[in-house]
Amino acid sequence: MKSAVETLNPTRVKLTVEVPFDELKPSLDRAYKTIGSQVQVPGFRKGHVPPRIIDQRVGRGAVLEEAVNDALPHFYAQAVEEGDLRPLGQPKVDVTEVPDAAGDGDLKFTVEVDVRPEITLPDLDNIEVTVDDVVVTEEDVDQQVESLRERFGTLKPVDRVVGDGDFVSIDIRAEIDGNEIDSVKGVNYQVGTGTMIAGIDEALTGLSAGETTTFVAPLAGGDRAGEDSQVTVTVQSVKERELPELDDDFAQLASEFDTLGELRENLREQAGTTKKYEQGLQARERLLEHLTAAVEVPVPEGLIADEVHRHLEGENRLEDDEHRAEVETEARKAFGTQLLLDSIAEKEEVQVNQQELIEYLVMSSRQYGMDPNQFAKTVDEAGQIPAMVQEVARRKALAVVLSKATIKDASGNVIDLDLLVPGAEDGDLPFDEPLQGEAVELPVPTGPAAADPSALPAFAPMGFEPMGFEPDDDSPAKA
Repeated sequence: MKSAVETLNPTRVKLTVEVPFDELKPSLDRAYKTIGSQVQVPGFRKGHVPPRIIDQRVGRGAVLEEAVNDALPHFYAQAVEEGDLRPLGQPKVDVTEVPDAAGDGDLKFTVEVDVRPEITLPDLDNIEVTVDDVVVTEEDVDQQVESLRERFGTLKPVDRVVGDGDFVSIDIRAEIDGNEIDSVKGVNYQVGTGTMIAGIDEALTGLSAGETTTFVAPLAGGDRAGEDSQVTVTVQSVKERELPELDDDFAQLASEFDTLGELRENLREQAGTTKKYEQGLQARERLLEHLTAAVEVPVPEGLIADEVHRHLEGENRLEDDEHRAEVETEARKAFGTQLLLDSIAEKEEVQVNQQELIEYLVMSSRQYGMDPNQFAKTVDEAGQIPAMVQEVARRKALAVVLSKATIKDASGNVIDLDLLVPGAEDGDLPFDEPLQGEAVELPVPTGPAAADPSALPAFAPMGFEPMGFEPDDDSPAKA
């Protein structure tokens, strides 16, 4: 086999491949066996029909076509390997010549395919990143105290109209053209949180228990996501949160401390720890911004177009040109970031072990509300484990560069990153914090929607946290 590579642009190549008839013959033999097992010829057992009889019955051309279809993937892969190419997306194949019926001539075909571009990386050993100073204000402490108060608050029924921040129990139904799309009864919701269908906060405000209203809103999920629906909502009950008094008794109830002052001081320390952790995450994001600004990354136009179309089609907004431009900008940024991190991972010889992959799968399963084992099975059956490994490698690649960088705060103090994000010096970063550039990714089917998009609810009601429970070990009250 002979192959030649023509570079069409930095992200696309054209392969020209010539395969001698002798190398095609094994596929030709398999083609005779395949066709022979499918045809019935009087006087011959199925699967034992001689080639000359198959040529007479179905034609030599049909056999050659079967052989070529069988051979193409193998010779394409061989040409890719010989050309040291890293394809992205599906190849476009054009068969230009096949052997004639007598077996004379070669198989010739061309392939156009997007490939990972060659990226020139800067010096990764001497990068300096500046992050914000850690400053804990009284307002920060007040917010911590208020959050703790809310956790120990209680809900009490009120006989008045619904206001912002109230907790309601509601029945809700969505219809399109008189047909029910989705419905749920007795769902709890806090008005003003914006965690349910668009427009519901405005619709609920001013209603009393027992009252019903209707409004128009786009569906948030299902096979009709994005379509306007007639939403009917009925208020079953209205409650408000009653907060405990801020005094020493509250400090003793909510924590191990005897006085409110001691509790506030502890919360101040926790706020400082949280801000230091956020400082570490900020270092990662600013490093990524530095790299993407310093490196020019060409992106495959075909893949960008496919991603934009898929995104807009999923939102039912194919005709929205303004939104198309926004999606395309984000897709270019995201895909460029991924290609950059892939190149860094290759240069730094990043390896992903089984435990790191498992941790990432478990994290991802939580995001989609699935059992980790079921999620892993779904991803594996969809052939997406390599994509998951690649994503972990990208995160590790960024962590490796971050461990080499000099991190300073705005005041000029050098920061020990490992104190902010434990494990960072080993090339490890928290998996539950998204990287820039994760908007474009190989699609991974998840949950019921993997097989049927209509399995998603048309709206996603979210309940509220019950008050008065014992704090868990990670809560401020147990610090």
